[in-house]
Amino acid sequence: MLKLVTINKLEIEKEKWTPKYSYILKKLENSPNSILLEEFLEKGPINGIDVRDFTEEGENYIRISDMKRFFLSYSDIKKVKISKIPQKIRLKQNDILFSRKGTPGISSIVTEEDIDNIIGTEAILLRIKEEADPYYLIAFLNSKVFYEQVLNNLSGAVSPGINHPTLKKLKILYDEILIEKVSGKVKKSIDLQNQSNLIIKHAQSLLYKKIDIDFSKIPKEKYYSVNLSSFLKVDLWTPVYSYPFYINLLKIIQNKFPTVPLGEIATTRKGDEVGSINYNKYLDKKNSDIPFIRTSDVINYEVDQFPDYYIPEETYQELKQDILPNDILFTKDGKIGMTGIITKDDKVIISSGISRIRLNSEAKKNNLTPEYIFLVLSLKETGLYPSIRRTVVASTIPHLREERLEEIEVPIIDKESIIQLTTMIKEAFKLKNEKKILIKEVREIIDNYFEI
Repeated sequence: MLKLVTINKLEIEKEKWTPKYSYILKKLENSPNSILLEEFLEKGPINGIDVRDFTEEGENYIRISDMKRFFLSYSDIKKVKISKIPQKIRLKQNDILFSRKGTPGISSIVTEEDIDNIIGTEAILLRIKEEADPYYLIAFLNSKVFYEQVLNNLSGAVSPGINHPTLKKLKILYDEILIEKVSGKVKKSIDLQNQSNLIIKHAQSLLYKKIDIDFSKIPKEKYYSVNLSSFLKVDLWTPVYSYPFYINLLKIIQNKFPTVPLGEIATTRKGDEVGSINYNKYLDKKNSDIPFIRTSDVINYEVDQFPDYYIPEETYQELKQDILPNDILFTKDGKIGMTGIITKDDKVIISSGISRIRLNSEAKKNNLTPEYIFLVLSLKETGLYPSIRRTVVASTIPHLREERLEEIEVPIIDKESIIQLTTMIKEAFKLKNEKKILIKEVREIIDNYFEI
């Protein structure tokens, strides 16, 4: 249907005009329920602090790379130790975090599990008034409607971002009918997300208990030497491959359990690079476009529901990646060792920095399941460390080759425990899939209101 929109000449002169953006603003301005963002805030937007030195223990430090639409990601969380932390940047439940730069306009809600964490300098903290509905607000802030406002109000030539005065003046449609349709779904999705993450953590704890090895007692030498004869058996001559801690870690596991190389029980296949010319951003994508999952999009043991880029359906059909529910994903370039499972409603294209792992008939002979293998790969000692041991740096980017990934030894525990852990992980990803369905419904309700 053809729409006629009257445009203010000043908007065009400021180079902030698009027909779609103007139409959104008109509909917002004409609504009696259009309210400035600042009206929902206890105080003005708050910036985090800049920290460069990360530690093994300490406070969770939330960077903009840890912020995804609706939820925080703990896949690669950093920790810091700071003597004096401003109380205002300690997170409270139902706070909303907003990315200022990088990909400006990503909003994450702070759940009960996230409280007391602190934020980095490029994250903006929005502390919501008690009387406002945080579940509706996080949904509207992540809508196409609000994102369009953000992109049309960026400043800075080198690294565009949104400043505090501009952000406060962006508009929220605070419509009671929309709130009623959206708020409960968002709250339920948050509950599902928290439940699924807690189940995975519990399953990891149980697996550690079944393995029953005190990994902290394995020495971590700062200096070591390697006998030249040991290189005759391998073709990977890197210092980290011969690091005694990694070697002794594997020996201790193998002394307690039978192990099998991943390549004997599964097939691996890396994704594809489709070329940036084929990328469509979220606002430009068609309904048929397919999410393109890069290594940074494997978060919280799943694929990001709203990645930065999408690929045309015809490219998806040409590539024939054959990604199925229960396939395991493992990142092998750049950010090594992030793992996840494809859920029922995921339809994605994976980049070449990710390997798809699918179990074969040999796995069944050992009573192994995708859920159990995922769990093994999600632990530092049985997934991350063996990957780091086999990683090489090509130019400046860490890289784990497919055949090296297949060398990782999988410990085989008792059948009853594998069944128990498998049941838990299945339930966790069932909840994640339900969460994704709800969030998709929420986005459509708000975006369809504006008929974009």
